[in-house]
Amino acid sequence: MPLLDDRTRTEAEAAAFRRLRAHLLEARPDAQNIDLMNLAGFCRNCLARWMGEALAERGVALSKEEARELFYGMPHAEWARLYQREATPEQAAAFGASAPHE
Repeated sequence: MPLLDDRTRTEAEAAAFRRLRAHLLEARPDAQNIDLMNLAGFCRNCLARWMGEALAERGVALSKEEARELFYGMPHAEWARLYQREATPEQAAAFGASAPHE
């Protein structure tokens, strides 16, 4: 594996994050957050929180809702209205039975 300098690695990681974000928001808005949580243990809201935490480490304080709006590109309530469905009893049960959630 070639050695990467810190800048190149950071730029590649940022590009991968942007691609994941675009995939989850644009290509697969039908993939429900609860399904992502049940399968992978994280969802869009987790990514928004992690982004907010990374900004806080750099001196930029955002509220939970501000971090979500930055990630989603719109207020979270608007995203939820457009794309989020009520969890089924099966989804909720799987969520409760899955590994601890952050």
